[in-house]
Order: sequence, then C-alpha cells, then structure tokens
Amino acid sequence: MNFLDGFKEHSYALLRIFSGYLFLWHGTQKFIDFPKPGPESMNALLTIGGGIEVVGGVLIVIGLFTRAAAFVCSGTMAVAYWVFHAPHANPLFPMLNGGELAVMFTFVFLYIAAQGPGIWSVDSSRS
Repeated sequence: MNFLDGFKEHSYALLRIFSGYLFLWHGTQKFIDFPKPGPESMNALLTIGGGIEVVGGVLIVIGLFTRAAAFVCSGTMAVAYWVFHAPHANPLFPMLNGGELAVMFTFVFLYIAAQGPGIWSVDSSRS
C-alpha cells in the first residue's frame, strides 16, 4: 500500500476538515433544529456543548487555532460520553449506550490536537 504514502498530508487534512464539518452540524441541530430536530429542551450543558460544537467545528474545518479547538472539542466529547451515554449501559461497550460517535470524536479530536493543523489550514498559511 505504499502508493498512498504521497497522500498522508492530504488525507490528514480531509480527516480534520470532515471531522469538524460533521461536528458543526451537531451544534446547529441543538440551536436551530438543522439538519434534523435537536433535543426538545436545552439545559446549560447542552447549550455549552452546542456552542463548542458550532465554534469548534468551524475552527477545525478552517484550521484556525486548530490544536486548542480540537483539544476543547475532544474534552467536550469525553464529557458527553461519560455524562450522557455511559450511565445508560455498560460504559466499556459504547455500542450499548449509543456513545460510539462521542468516543470516536474524542479520539479523533485528540489526534488532531496532537498533530496540529496540517495543510489546507489558516494556521499553516499564517506560519
């Protein structure tokens, strides 16, 4: 599979961009019921989480303050998992409590925080 070696930077940029893009829509869902209806009632945690999803998602997509945004988003998803998913079923099996996406976002954003903005980002064009 060495033919993919020349695409490491590009595939990482696509991972960053599309992870942020998917994350962004979880926030808009909470605030404006788009692209699908969000929770029926918002509490303080959902409001803060939704704000982080919108702002963090945009920052990660464009690659601005990427490390900090990804780190905050990773922590947000870890909290989301342990507060909203883990109590409903065995926390060692996210498939049982609907938390697979929260776990995946946690570790993808942690990787992005460690890796940095990469190509096709505002951060890399500024340095």
